Amino acid sequence: MRQSSVRGDRSRRRRRQPDAQELGWDDSLYEDKGVPPDAPGWTPPEGSAVPADDGAGNGDGPDDGGHRKGGRPRKGKGRKVLRWTALTVAVVIVGAAGAGYWYYEHLNANLRKAPRSLGGGGLKKPEPNAFGQTPLNILLLGSDGRNSKKDIELGGARQDADRKPLADVEMLLHVSADRSNMSVISIPRDTRVTIPQCTDPKTHEVYKQTTAAINQSLQHGGPGCTLATWQELTGVYIDHFMMVDFSGVVDMADAIGGVPVCVDGNVYSHDSKGHGSGLKLTKGTHSVQGVQALQWLRTRYGFEDNSDIGRTKAQHMYMNSMVRQLKANAKLTNPGELRDLAEAATKALTVDDGLNTVTKLYDLGGDLNRVPTKRITMVTMPWVYSPGGEYVLPKPGDAEQTFALLRNDTALDGKDRKKKPAADPKASTPKGQLEVVVQNGTNSTVNGPASGRAKVVQQQLANLGYGAASTTSVLTSQADTTLTYHGADRRGDALAVAKALGLPKSAVRESSSATGMQLVVGNDWRSGATYPKQQDGGKSADKAPESADALNGEDTKACMKVNPQYTF
Repeated sequence: MRQSSVRGDRSRRRRRQPDAQELGWDDSLYEDKGVPPDAPGWTPPEGSAVPADDGAGNGDGPDDGGHRKGGRPRKGKGRKVLRWTALTVAVVIVGAAGAGYWYYEHLNANLRKAPRSLGGGGLKKPEPNAFGQTPLNILLLGSDGRNSKKDIELGGARQDADRKPLADVEMLLHVSADRSNMSVISIPRDTRVTIPQCTDPKTHEVYKQTTAAINQSLQHGGPGCTLATWQELTGVYIDHFMMVDFSGVVDMADAIGGVPVCVDGNVYSHDSKGHGSGLKLTKGTHSVQGVQALQWLRTRYGFEDNSDIGRTKAQHMYMNSMVRQLKANAKLTNPGELRDLAEAATKALTVDDGLNTVTKLYDLGGDLNRVPTKRITMVTMPWVYSPGGEYVLPKPGDAEQTFALLRNDTALDGKDRKKKPAADPKASTPKGQLEVVVQNGTNSTVNGPASGRAKVVQQQLANLGYGAASTTSVLTSQADTTLTYHGADRRGDALAVAKALGLPKSAVRESSSATGMQLVVGNDWRSGATYPKQQDGGKSADKAPESADALNGEDTKACMKVNPQYTF
């Protein structure tokens, strides 16, 4: 029975939610795996190794901090690299609870919400393409917070229980506008970046702009500051964030019967100094679940150069393999166990205020599921070590190339390459009659706006014969200069304007929402009347650079390289 007219109206507006059987899921495979590692009285399953940690942050468990080259850790830095996998639970499963509207209301109440962005200014959301489609960008965060007894039991480092959490796992998930492909880019947690000024939405404390490791951005008011930091670094507009603080996500591997992973040699992530996760595998492919899945995702000492770079790659392999397993094998149909899982998942999530209901999460899951596995590409931001190897920096050229691909909605796998384009159409409108509105898009959160840019470029257009060009005083922010128009018959005119200003063809874009022709002067053109010449001649890259170490979602032969110091 509906208890009020208001609730009745809300009930009538909602869409019917699919039940578990309609979705073909079966979570009867989920089992209680017992108390987490490091809990009082915990013992490892037969045949598995105990995660090593000395309690001072010197292992590969959640206490382990630091990505420093050569394996030298920082003290007291917490880690729970596995938590982001709860997203799979939340996004794909939570919509299938199948217990009716009031249960959905209950799950909605479980979700924790926070403002999308805490930085000032902000980027301009991309205009829809010619078909009215826009890409979807979601920031996935895993925090190392110890805000519950179970988190402390699993995470150790009880002395850090009152420390503000760090965003030790950060991945940007980009789904193309047509939903044909997905790109995931990870940034190592110790990457030195500019963290913009942020204001804590609860305490109203103002954190001044600073330069620090990107994982510290979470301590400057919450996930909204991490989102603002990513936007400033990448120039990519981010629609949503999802942050997970969930100690039992390894159950996902158990639910699907384990996740296959591969090592190219025997590995034992353990040494006399207490470094290591305890992972012990022989050369080849193994299906990991429970404690071993947790160890795999924690392992730094034992993979590649014993740094976070290798650990990130191992996470990509695990995530790809898990997606393949889910698509092939997972069947969650037991309503009771499914509800339990939905409860745990929603209680674990902090989402932005635009993604604040399980219905929205379910719809998001539908978008993600449309992407075929073979069009999923995972990369690590191209990086270089800082002098001394204490932290990493974005690699000049390659990092920006990777970010630009996302901004331009170009798949990182290189499969968006077009056939030879048709000849460019000719301009059809006399220069003096072509109305072009110029807007200043240099309102950078960090650098502030470059004053008068719209007027300078409008005057240049007038000098070139475009006397009907005008300006708008509304400031916005975007990384790249763009010239948008509506209707295929206007492309010739737009290309003529771009050529006159020295803009590359990639800056010219048809948009279904454009009401006229609009030129937004981006942060790539903060001075001068003519667009600066590009080192690559204005040609846009069509795939991720080699330094991004791309991994395809269907690569079943990928193996982690074992560091010879941690073999047996």
